[in-house]
Amino acid sequence: MPQVQTSQQPTARRAWLSPATRRELSRQWYRFKKRPVAVAGLVIVLSCIIVAILTPWLAPYDPYTPDFSAILAKPGGDHLLGTDELGRDIFSRILYGSRISLMVGLVTVALAALIGVPLGIIAGYYGGTLDNLLMRAIDVLMAFPSILLAIVIVSILGPNLQNAVIAVAVFTIPAFARLARGEVLGIKNQEYIEAARARGANDTWIITWHILPNIISPLIVWSTLNVSSAILTAAGLGFLGLGAQPPSPEWGTMLAKGREYILVAPHLTTYTGLAILVLALGLNLLGDGLRDILDPKLKE
Repeated sequence: MPQVQTSQQPTARRAWLSPATRRELSRQWYRFKKRPVAVAGLVIVLSCIIVAILTPWLAPYDPYTPDFSAILAKPGGDHLLGTDELGRDIFSRILYGSRISLMVGLVTVALAALIGVPLGIIAGYYGGTLDNLLMRAIDVLMAFPSILLAIVIVSILGPNLQNAVIAVAVFTIPAFARLARGEVLGIKNQEYIEAARARGANDTWIITWHILPNIISPLIVWSTLNVSSAILTAAGLGFLGLGAQPPSPEWGTMLAKGREYILVAPHLTTYTGLAILVLALGLNLLGDGLRDILDPKLKE
């Protein structure tokens, strides 16, 4: 009986993380660390995530409570980044806005990937009439400029944050579908796929265990880059009054309100714009770093 227990324990550990997997992860991390720009992007993104999580403890003021005795206060003193037209603390509103922006980016990309990737895989794997029908529908969506399509969708559904997320997700779907289809077309006739068919594997098994794992790397890179795009687009919709509505501390909405006071209180737009810039920059740098280590064409 003791022999059975000792033979099962190593098997459980190997099933969780094999030595080969650990070596590969170590190699990938080593290659990632060799790119200072990518590491900087990772530090920025992780810092933003940590700040968003700790916002209730870091924010010195409630982001919604006005203070009419401190309207348009300059940065410094009790208000590190000043206050807005209602006396609300800009620093606190930017911190709470980071939670909204990250949520919008992650949810938008997740929705687009959950719809677009299966469509692309099905179109690329089965081809023929199904492929033509799905791709023509995707072409219709791609024919519209992304921000224009988002504006149309939000105008139909109504201006609020939830509808802005749906709008951004809709115009992001074609990119995921096209990417997944292209990757599937490149591997669906490979020898290991043919071997799986010869062993009697059905299409669901082949797609789940052979095709999807081999296209996941470019999808991860594309998702990282699209989080930045989704955040910027959602902020643009908020700036136009079609996204999150006041008094929400969403960055685009804050920029729109700050624009009215830009000559007398430029800090309303300056610090919010810098927050958007830093987060978008970090996500783009991280995406570029992931592309460099996950794209086989770019491996050293």
